[in-house]
Amino acid sequence: MTLRVLVTGAAGYLGSILSEHLLDEGYRVTAVDNLMYGQQGPFHLCANDRFNFICGDVRDERLMSSLVKDADVLIALAALVGAPACDRDPQMAQAVNMDAPLMLNRLRSKDQLMIFPNTNSGYGTNSGDSYCTEETPLEPISLYGVTKVRTEAELLQHPNVVTLRLATVFGMSPRMRLDLLVNHFVYAAVTDGYIVIFEKDFKRNYIHIRDVADCFLHAIRNSKTMAGRPYNAGLDAANLSKEQLALKVQQYVPSFYIDFASLRNDPDKRNYIVSNQRLKEAGFEARRGLDDGIQELIKGYRMMPRSIHKNI
Repeated sequence: MTLRVLVTGAAGYLGSILSEHLLDEGYRVTAVDNLMYGQQGPFHLCANDRFNFICGDVRDERLMSSLVKDADVLIALAALVGAPACDRDPQMAQAVNMDAPLMLNRLRSKDQLMIFPNTNSGYGTNSGDSYCTEETPLEPISLYGVTKVRTEAELLQHPNVVTLRLATVFGMSPRMRLDLLVNHFVYAAVTDGYIVIFEKDFKRNYIHIRDVADCFLHAIRNSKTMAGRPYNAGLDAANLSKEQLALKVQQYVPSFYIDFASLRNDPDKRNYIVSNQRLKEAGFEARRGLDDGIQELIKGYRMMPRSIHKNI
């Protein structure tokens, strides 16, 4: 039987890539998105007869109830992502990031698998000297992190749930995000030629967007053994400081000027390195490296028009 997968936030940065991977795997995909950022839908998937798109709001219980009953797998990607976006509209952050996925959980049966993406930014302001595992206490420092961490904790009290604590994602997507650190650094290198970096020693873990999509597929295929636990999902070779990341980008854009400034503090105090050993033991390992991702982003950004606000 062909599995039916319901993906919320399916026209977003990750959703548009994940939907493509799900279809390539042979699944039926029902994609839900309200296109709130004015982005185009996933036009490139419309020719596939196993793909259906619903322009709707994940907070609409009547709509979601009608869709959940026809799904075997629920993937709750819809979210107000990032600290600035959540701080601008805390009520929406609560409604979309917490209330909506918890409503999906309430609407589903115990036989329907639910996969939820958390963020490993929930590890907060650890020193960056020791690896965070899934047993490390979560100490989110932003409303975004709080909504994701609390939702994960609630979902894991229920059967047939897998949560993935995603590292900072990078790579090209039909719905690009330039605020993510690797994507931002490469964009600055290609378009502006320089960047000013504060707190250069703060560390993060990273993962390619297509590895994230493949990880969701792995969780579907191995749900019987993975359900009930959170998994860090990142690239073991990519626990890097902001300085190390910028210098790696500079290897591919030699003219990239980097100013490591010490006069100001970065309001984003996240500083951690992450172990992905549990996910590796579950049979999945990210395989796309930062070098490949940087070269991919350089090619992609050369296709993007200059900002209408720039006259150069």
